[in-house]
Amino acid sequence: MTKKIEAIIREEKLNDVKDALREIGILGMNVVEIRGRGRQGGITLAGRSSTYQVDMLPKIQINIVLSDHNVEKTVQTIRSAAMTGEQGDGIIFIYPVEEVIRIRTGERGREALHYAGDIDSR
Repeated sequence: MTKKIEAIIREEKLNDVKDALREIGILGMNVVEIRGRGRQGGITLAGRSSTYQVDMLPKIQINIVLSDHNVEKTVQTIRSAAMTGEQGDGIIFIYPVEEVIRIRTGERGREALHYAGDIDSR
C-alpha cells in the first residue's frame, strides 16, 4: 500500500527539507505556496501608529506519495529539517492512497512511483 505525506512547513525551511529528503532518496514531490494558521492564530506586527494581527501566514505545503515502509523515515527527516522549536514549525498529515497511475505509461501502484535512484531502489 502507498501513503501520501502532506507536510506544511515554514517558507524558510523549504530548501533544508528538500535537501534532507534528497539525501534519503525522496526524489518526487510537489510543493505549493499556501496561507494558513494553526494554534498560535497568527502573529501581531507593530506598524508606525499601532499593532495589527496577521492571521493567515505564508507557508509551504510539500506532498509526497511513497511506499508504506518509507513513511516513518520520511516523516522523521521532514521533522528534523523543518524544526526550529518555535510555534508555527508546521504539521504533517499522512493519508492512505488507494491507487497510483502514471499517465504517460499506464503503470500502476508501486511501478508508477518508482524513480531510478529513489528511496525504494537503495
